[in-house]
Amino acid sequence: MKIISYNVNGIRAAIRKGFLEWVQQANPDVVCLQEIKAQPEQLNLDDFKEAGYPYHYWYPAQKKGYSGVAILSKHKPLHVEYGTGIDYMDHEGRTIRADFEDFSIISLYLPSGTNIARLEHKFKFMDDFQLYIDEIKQDFPNLVICGDYNICHEAIDIHDPVRLKNVSGFLPEERKWIDNFMKSGFIDSFRHFNEGGEQYSWWSYRANARANNKGWRIDYNLVATPLQEKLKRAVILPEAKHSDHCPVLVELESKF
Repeated sequence: MKIISYNVNGIRAAIRKGFLEWVQQANPDVVCLQEIKAQPEQLNLDDFKEAGYPYHYWYPAQKKGYSGVAILSKHKPLHVEYGTGIDYMDHEGRTIRADFEDFSIISLYLPSGTNIARLEHKFKFMDDFQLYIDEIKQDFPNLVICGDYNICHEAIDIHDPVRLKNVSGFLPEERKWIDNFMKSGFIDSFRHFNEGGEQYSWWSYRANARANNKGWRIDYNLVATPLQEKLKRAVILPEAKHSDHCPVLVELESKF
């Protein structure tokens, strides 16, 4: 079972850059999308069916052209849960969950802290999301939470940890939160298999950052510890260039 998480920074723009052709070649079972920036009626949904994903579920933000998450699947979920039931989160289309027989997959787009107000919003979201996951994993213990967390966990996950230590995305409080979140019962699947540095999933559009690999690893497939023995592989896919992010993949020994 292959799962890909991808912040596409606008699904319509990504499609124009060849996303659908790429996903057919990559051929994951499930694709978790973040920052779709589109309403379903703005898309030709038949394109996804033709690409091999007859089951696709969209949870856009109320504000058009902003945020939003989706799940594409080759297999029909038992249930799809749109949002968390927490209004301020759900207005921005930040989470969607697909439940299958043996596991559940969440596509998450955690806010960025672009200014003081948004940083406060991000911290509130982080705290409330932790409580939400603590609650639902009682009923859904085999969670895979895929998405853009907008946080680098360790110094190895960012190209310049010294200069960027006071920038949102690498603040001590953010790093402590994601560390505690992982310790609450999740495995960073990429780090489970990969110890090396200079492997990132996001690059600024400025200063030729991607060509110089001045990046951040802020996209994760976090796998609940009960699934640890089923982990087979996890990689970053930087050759895919439909966004300022690249996809991240996890493969589990599991069936639908």
